[in-house]
Amino acid sequence: MEFVRLLLVFLHLLGMGMLVAMFFLQLRAGSDAPLNKGWLHGGALQLLTGLALVALSPLTDKDYNHVKIGVKLLVLVVILGLAFVYVRKPAAPSWAPRALAGLVVLNVGVAVFWT
Repeated sequence: MEFVRLLLVFLHLLGMGMLVAMFFLQLRAGSDAPLNKGWLHGGALQLLTGLALVALSPLTDKDYNHVKIGVKLLVLVVILGLAFVYVRKPAAPSWAPRALAGLVVLNVGVAVFWT
C-alpha cells in the first residue's frame, strides 16, 4: 500500500509541476493567446490524486489535517473554475495567468508550511 501512496504523491507533484509549466507556456504564448488546456489537465490531476490520497489515508495509516485539505481543495476549485471559464475564450485576460500562478504558489505554500 505504501507504493500506491508514493505513486499518488508522485502524480500529485507532477500535477503541480504541470500547473507551474502552464504559467511559463502562457507567458511564452503572449497576452492575446487563449488559456492553455494544460491548466485543466494539471488541476484535474491534482484533484484526483489529492482525493485518492485522502481516501486511502485509513489504509496507509496517514493522518491528514482536514482543514488544510479543505483550504487546498478550495484554492484548487478556484484554479479550475478560472481555467474552465477562460480556456473557452479566444483570448485570456492578461491577469489570468498571473492570478492562476499565484493561486498555485499559494496552494504549494499551504501544503509546505501549514503543519
